[in-house]
Amino acid sequence: MMDKDIERRFVFAADLAREAGRCASRYFRDRSLAVTMKGQNDPVTTADLEADQLIAKRIAEQFPEDRILSEESGGDPANRLWIVDPIDGTQNFARGIARYAVSIAFYWNGTVMLGAIYDPMADELFTARRGGGAFLNGSPIRASEISEPKSALVEAGYSLKRPLADYHALVGRLLEAGYNVRQVGSAALGLAEVACGRIDGYCELHLASWDVAAGLVLVEEAGGRTSDFFTGNGLTDGNFLIAAAPALQMHLHEVAERERYPAELPCPIRS
Repeated sequence: MMDKDIERRFVFAADLAREAGRCASRYFRDRSLAVTMKGQNDPVTTADLEADQLIAKRIAEQFPEDRILSEESGGDPANRLWIVDPIDGTQNFARGIARYAVSIAFYWNGTVMLGAIYDPMADELFTARRGGGAFLNGSPIRASEISEPKSALVEAGYSLKRPLADYHALVGRLLEAGYNVRQVGSAALGLAEVACGRIDGYCELHLASWDVAAGLVLVEEAGGRTSDFFTGNGLTDGNFLIAAAPALQMHLHEVAERERYPAELPCPIRS
C-alpha cells in the first residue's frame, strides 16, 4: 500500500469519526433511547447501532476492498482492516454522562497505520498516522514528561473479562506505588488523554482491539509507549494493555504487570 493510499484513508477516517459522532449525539440524553444488554454491564443502544451502520456504509462506498472489525457488527481479520467502536463508553452514553467517543483505526498487515478518536461533547478530534505525528483538532500533541509516580495520574480500566480480585490487586499496587488512580469509562478517550498529556498512563487487564487500536497509534505517535497489545491473538481475542508517558512506562509496567511478568522476566514494550 502506497503513502497516498494511507493518506486518503487518514483524511477519510477523521471526517467519518466526526460524522459518526454527530449521528450518535443526536440520541444523547434522549429518554426514549432504546438500551439492551449484550451481557453483564455491556449495553448497546440505538445510537451505537446507527453509528455502526453509518461507518460500515461509508467504508464500503469508499474502500470496498477493505474489511471491518466492529464491536457491534463483528468481522474477521484481514490485511486491510478497519477496527471500529462506534461508541466507546456506551455505559456513560446510556446514562447521560458526557464521556464517550467514536474510535476508528485502519490496520494493515499487522500494524495500526492510523487512528481517529472523536469526542462529540467536547468537539475534540484526535488523529494520528504512523510516522506522521499525533494531533488534536489539527494541532500537534505530545505525551507528558512526568517521571515520578507520586506526580502522575493514571487510569485503571475495569474489565469483566478478569476476576474482580485481579482489578482490586492492580489498583492496590498502583496506589501503593504512589500513583493517583481514576476510572471513567472510555479506554479510547483515556488513551487520547495519555497522548495529549492530560493523564500520564492507562492500564487495563483486558480490552478488545476496537477499544484501543486508534488510541495505540495516538500514544505512540505522541511520543508515549505502549505494551504490545497485538501480540498473539490480541486482534481477535483482546489483551492486557498499558500505555504511558515515556519516562513512566517501565515503572508502570513493573507495577501493573507484576503478577504476569515476575521481576526476572522482561515486559513486552513498544516504543
